This record gives sequence, C-alpha cells and structure tokens, in this order.
Amino acid sequence: MTCKYPIILVHGIGIKQTKVIKAFGKIEQVLDAEGHRVYVADVDAFGTIETNAEQLKKYVLKVLEETGAEKVNVIGHSKGGLDTKYMINELDMEDKVASLTTLCTPHRGSIVASWIWKLPGFIKRFMAFCINFVYKRIGDENPNALRACDQLRWVDESEETLRFSEKVYCQSYSTNLKRGRDCFILGIPMKLYRHFEKLDNDGLVCHDSTKFGFYRGHCLDISVSHAQIVDLFTPKKKKEKVYDFYRSLCAELADMGF
Repeated sequence: MTCKYPIILVHGIGIKQTKVIKAFGKIEQVLDAEGHRVYVADVDAFGTIETNAEQLKKYVLKVLEETGAEKVNVIGHSKGGLDTKYMINELDMEDKVASLTTLCTPHRGSIVASWIWKLPGFIKRFMAFCINFVYKRIGDENPNALRACDQLRWVDESEETLRFSEKVYCQSYSTNLKRGRDCFILGIPMKLYRHFEKLDNDGLVCHDSTKFGFYRGHCLDISVSHAQIVDLFTPKKKKEKVYDFYRSLCAELADMGF
C-alpha cells in the first residue's frame, strides 16, 4: 500500500541536496521502489529557520502543482523539522500538510549548538563567514550560519513554544548512538554530551529534545547516529535496517490514510 499524498524529505543543517551529494542517501530510491511519490526539498544547508521555511513553502506548492495532490507528507530530519514546523504554523500551510514526522529534530535545541555559541565572538564570526562563503558557492541562496546556530541553541522547557496546528498529524522519533566507535563523525560529541551533560544522545541531539507530537521512541533499537539515520556514513550492515525503518514508516502513514 502506498501513501495517498506525496512524501517530501527535508534535510537538516550542513547538508545540501546536489547531483553529487544526496541529502538522504539512497532513501529516496528505496521509497520510490515501494511505489511512493518521493521528493527531496531544495532548501539551504545553512539558512535560518525563517528563510528555509519560505523556500520549503515554494517547494511544497511546486510539488502539489506537479502532482495534483491536495496535501503532502513531510519527513523532516534535524533542523528540517523546525523549518517545516515554522512553514506550517507561520506561513499558512497547515491545510497543505497531512502529516509531519520529525527525526532527531532538536525541538528544544541542541546543547552542541550552545557549546559552539559560547566560543569567543570573533571565532564564531570567522567560522560563520567561511561557512557562508563556501555554501553560497555550492547553491545556498541565503546562508547565515551564525543565526542558524543561535536558533539551534538549547532552551529550557518553559521557553518552548507549545502552540501548533491541530490540523496536521505530528509524530517524532529519536536515535541513540551507544558507542563512539559506531560513528567516526559524531562519536566524539556523543561522548562529550554524556560526560558533561549525563544525557544519552545521537551525537548532536539528546532524546528529550526530539519529542514532539506523538513521540514514537527510537527509530531503531541498534546504535545509530544523527547522520546515519539519513543514510550518511552508515555502515553497510546497518543500511538495510535504516531502509526498513523508512519503508515501515511510510507503510504506516499509508494505512492511516495519508
């Protein structure tokens, strides 16, 4: 059974969908082979939530026009979930989105982003200048790494914006990186997270921050990092389990009428 509405995959910060680099690895192909209509949103890698939401809105409307569908299902990874939430709530798109599934999205922010924010101002500005310079040349329309980092900082629960559209079915998942050696990219921040904050995490986001709407727990019961759940740096032995998660997720959305 396939989804009634097209599926739009929305990537997180630092990732760019290009002809060479695929923001979701082979996941788009896997779901397409299952018969779903799948698209990967073309948004900035280092844009702010507001500018990315505007880009995402244009992309969603384009998909709706091309397919003739009334709504879309959105699967947002990391900051992509925040961009989508803003689009739905603030850009009058709640009637165009049937469901929103967030994966490893820092709804309360990321402590890693807070650590970066504590760096001296001149270092942050230099890093942001370099990032903006590079990503502008590989396709970002409005890169703003400094502002994006600020928006991803950890916030206390009392500071959360709890209001959200009741018209959209929302669910969320997390992943758990159990050992540093399981992901050579995010193993170090995972260990720092555990040492200083005493929190289990995926290498960038702790579990409590990923909870939004109907929290479904971990995507998989094996050690999977923030990046590996979108088929980036995923060992071969884990790839099929990651693909099976997406197959099951979309089959469930189809069963629900989405």
